[in-house]
Amino acid sequence: MARSIRDIEKIWSNVEGVRKLSDRAVAVGPFGVGMDGLLTWIPWVGDVYTVGAGGWLMVQAMRAQATPRTLLKMAAYLASDTATAMVPFGGAVVDTLWPAHAMAARALQKDIEATHWVEDDEDEAKASGAHAEHIEAGRQAGKTRVVYLGKG
Repeated sequence: MARSIRDIEKIWSNVEGVRKLSDRAVAVGPFGVGMDGLLTWIPWVGDVYTVGAGGWLMVQAMRAQATPRTLLKMAAYLASDTATAMVPFGGAVVDTLWPAHAMAARALQKDIEATHWVEDDEDEAKASGAHAEHIEAGRQAGKTRVVYLGKG
């Protein structure tokens, strides 16, 4: 689990790197191809990359305490990517063009951006009365939820 806002920032940044590497390593205008699309043409190698990068994204989502909705959305994108890769030839074409890793990564990044992060313990914040202040600070900042990174 992330324990600091710096940890959250690192997760966001690392997810951005995988997003670009997987689905936009080579970009021409609005179109891009990444390692996922290139490796899908090599038997087993593409599958290993697809599952490995997808699993890594899911671990990062759990570290960032993503919402269940975000986790489900990410899982759906990644499962569809894995499923299309199973179809001979046509699946490789779809996998090359379907930016599932980018969509899953962006879903996680949006979740992170919508969260007001607090480096305190939730129980202590509630006991001290600071919890209401954190909720209000999040609301004022346009955040949809508050997540405590402390020991609680």
